[in-house]
Amino acid sequence: METYAAVLTGDLVASTNAGFYAVEKAMSELVSASRDIQTWPLSDKKFTRLTRFTRHRGDGWQVFLDFPGNALRACLFYTARLKASDCGLTTRISVGLGRIDSLGTDDLSDARGDAFTISGHGLDEMPRSSRLTILGNRRMEPWHTAIYGLADWQSRRWSHEQAEAIALALDPSTPTQEEMAKTLQITRQALQARLSSAGFHALTAALLAFETTDAPIEDTL
Repeated sequence: METYAAVLTGDLVASTNAGFYAVEKAMSELVSASRDIQTWPLSDKKFTRLTRFTRHRGDGWQVFLDFPGNALRACLFYTARLKASDCGLTTRISVGLGRIDSLGTDDLSDARGDAFTISGHGLDEMPRSSRLTILGNRRMEPWHTAIYGLADWQSRRWSHEQAEAIALALDPSTPTQEEMAKTLQITRQALQARLSSAGFHALTAALLAFETTDAPIEDTL
């Protein structure tokens, strides 16, 4: 049976001018963020199985998500983590929704399926001015693209402090504001101000829409 899933393909923006150490720091942050995403609980208390974060072409990377509904949250999480890390780099991300035929052997370099093809082509065709895009061979509606465009615009305006707060708030296990404030060593009021100015509350409805619509399915088509 064929599995419907999401593949995220990304590359670092302006990495050539950033230098080796900045690129390595950014990649390390992406790997760390991937490990965190792997522990995210789903509504049925299972965990999203993020597998085989694969780096390629120096500043490129790819990730498989078996729960497509987590794709928008994951994109924003990667973006926030890079901004909060002060590595000086950001990433473009192309999400491909579609069939997964094989996840390959040791990494995603020999994986196969429509989702991989769609995601890769999406990144190749993405305008240099864009940071987030989503494509799919089925289930795609105009609101998918529209929400990703708004999330792209909004996330670019996050400050370092806002990104730190957003990265914590995106955890679907819903840490309390007291817990997040303690982690950041700020007051609860300061945390609320950061989340509000970053527009996080406006994103929650979009995240819910994706997570309730793009559930994983198995298909024989």
